[in-house]
Amino acid sequence: MQLSDIPFGTTDWSAVEPSEHRGETGVAHWRTCQFGPLRVRMVEYSPGYLADHWCVKGHILLCLEGELLTELEDGRRFVLKPGMSYQVADNAEPHRSSTTLGAKLFVLD
Repeated sequence: MQLSDIPFGTTDWSAVEPSEHRGETGVAHWRTCQFGPLRVRMVEYSPGYLADHWCVKGHILLCLEGELLTELEDGRRFVLKPGMSYQVADNAEPHRSSTTLGAKLFVLD
């Protein structure tokens, strides 16, 4: 990946207006910044969140708080705790997220 045309800057995530995204159950709040083709997000999932779709978008995701269960369409399951991350390419392995406790994530895609 080549990052270009992005001047140095800082982000105060508390000042970025959140958008609400309902899951099959629960809700996600995204604070999103776009830097050219790179989308950077701070995402908070409510306790009991379950995504309403299988995602095929590539991500690099870091769990900051809580616990996130990521399930792949082929049945594999991974639990991320604070300090753990995953990475997946576009159209590689459909995946969906859920959390019992709630989770806060930093996501690049």
